Amino acid sequence: MSNIVLTTIILFAVFGLLLFLSCPISVSIVVASIVTAMSSLTWDQITFITMQKMNSGVESFSLLAIPLFILAGNIMNNGGIARRLVNFAKLFVGRIPGSLAQANVVGNMLFGALSGSSVAAASAMGGCIYPIQKDEGYEPAFATAVNIASAPTGLLIPPTSAFIVYSTVAGGVSISTLFMAGYVPGILMGVGTMVVAFIYAKKRKYPTTGKVSGKEALKVTLEALPSLLLIVIVIGGIVSGIFTATEGAGICVLYCVILSICYKSITLKSFMKILVNSACTSGIILFLISASSAMSFVMAYSGIPAAISEGIMSISSNKIIIFLRSPA
Repeated sequence: MSNIVLTTIILFAVFGLLLFLSCPISVSIVVASIVTAMSSLTWDQITFITMQKMNSGVESFSLLAIPLFILAGNIMNNGGIARRLVNFAKLFVGRIPGSLAQANVVGNMLFGALSGSSVAAASAMGGCIYPIQKDEGYEPAFATAVNIASAPTGLLIPPTSAFIVYSTVAGGVSISTLFMAGYVPGILMGVGTMVVAFIYAKKRKYPTTGKVSGKEALKVTLEALPSLLLIVIVIGGIVSGIFTATEGAGICVLYCVILSICYKSITLKSFMKILVNSACTSGIILFLISASSAMSFVMAYSGIPAAISEGIMSISSNKIIIFLRSPA
């Protein structure tokens, strides 16, 4: 047991030190794993096993959905889809104090549900709404905080790459089930952000966007409808079993490309730039996943998970007691 404790201390001490030194998380994970493994394996064994585990960690068909959803999100961001979603969101929150902030939240929820990326949602909605908020006297800190707080709803509202990663790491958890379970917490998170933004905007007396005519509302809805149909197509196809999450991601990319071409808002030059940005983002995420696979092996080989499970089960075998027992 003492060896396990020492190994655990080394692993997390090295990892924490590297993070403190502003080292990238993925690199910190790999270095901490290698340093920890040096206590029980030879250097040849460490290098071979680490590379093998990092390669096998991303050798999954399901993970192919991650770069595809990232690509779809970047296409939406640059293809005029984000602007139409913002206008659609204003129809529901236009008369609420701080309506632009409310539209930011709703827009992040819609865009996050379409792109499955909180980063894409934050950049798209922030780029569309922030200049308008600045002109209408919104505090930059408030506008930024609302955007950042509501962007992670894209990690919960399907389709989202986070659930695909969890399904792969957890060993085959149903992706369609995870998708259906993500709506309620994602919507609650967005609504909670809207409540806080409403209270803050009420105190600061931020303006509303006013009432929209029926003709204008119909026009905005029709413009946003093709984008909103993407949710029905992708989620409906995955849940009904017509195609897998990875195939759904491919369909999502194709749909976004066609839609952007129809909107005449994307060119070959801009599309190439989108591909490069998507590749860079995908590389960062996939490298992080592969690095985590190496750390998982080191932890399992050292017996850390088994020791933690044994310690928890020594408290009680009743799951309710384990959850209710305080850390003290």
